[in-house]
Amino acid sequence: MLRDLPRSSDPAVLVGTETADDAGVYRLRSDLALVQTVDFFPPVLDDPFIYGQVAAANALSDVYAMGGTPKTALNLVCFPDHLLPLALLGEILRGGAERCAAADCAVVGGHTLRDAEIKFGLAVTGIVHPDQVLTNAGARPGDRLLLTKPVGTGFVTTAAKAGRCPPATLAAAVASMTLLNRSASEVMRAHQPHAVTDITGFGLAGHGLEMALGSGVTIRWHLDRLPLLPGVEELVAGRFFTRARRSNRTFVAEHLQVERQPDPVREELFYDAQTSGGLLIAVAESEAPALAQALRAAGCLAAAEVGTVCPRGPKAMILA
Repeated sequence: MLRDLPRSSDPAVLVGTETADDAGVYRLRSDLALVQTVDFFPPVLDDPFIYGQVAAANALSDVYAMGGTPKTALNLVCFPDHLLPLALLGEILRGGAERCAAADCAVVGGHTLRDAEIKFGLAVTGIVHPDQVLTNAGARPGDRLLLTKPVGTGFVTTAAKAGRCPPATLAAAVASMTLLNRSASEVMRAHQPHAVTDITGFGLAGHGLEMALGSGVTIRWHLDRLPLLPGVEELVAGRFFTRARRSNRTFVAEHLQVERQPDPVREELFYDAQTSGGLLIAVAESEAPALAQALRAAGCLAAAEVGTVCPRGPKAMILA
């Protein structure tokens, strides 16, 4: 769809839509650029405050993935005020405001529409030095891929909606989804990452493919090293699938080579749509151990090396 839309010829546009990156970047002057993104979605959890937190953390993450610092946010709201009490919306907004405050990002307004279904998120503006912009298109052969959060939130939220998610598993997922990628972004900048993306609705498979195609490389995945939310394997066995998991599988199929039959549970988690997932960071092999250690010390306890970047082969991704 996007390929048919005109692209900006403005030389100040440093990052546009060409490589399906996490945010746009616009240079204002030689030492300052804007990072702009927008993200909103229907409730993933019943608790309105936590839903607001998760939606805000998810939107802020795009700026962190670009190496930027969020500065301002605008609320985006769709709400059936003729069906539900406005106090419910107040809790959603309060949750979003709490995460923005934790990010030192000012909420400066927003826009509301009456709709049959609740939707909430943010339009976020951040800043970054033009020479320090990180994109999903700079991975180099030899790099190691580090993931900063565990996967499995799609299975958890689906099971939770059915009233079938164990409390401990749900609590772990909430802690992960509400955790800002702020610390991970700050830590990674000290280790000269070559490419970064955050893992959200397209799952590890889809966002990894965007990195591989944008960088002109092949990614070899190590599914046995994927960090998983506790208890999520039982939810996979219970078949709490999201609809996006099937579309993610279809999206990457023509670009994927399978060298051996992967563990079926971990393969499902490879395609699982994430909400407010972690950062996927391509970094030089020599930097990878120190970065992993620094991420864990900064609170990203599940940080793990999940793949290797190889020269471009017949396929953009390999399940090894």
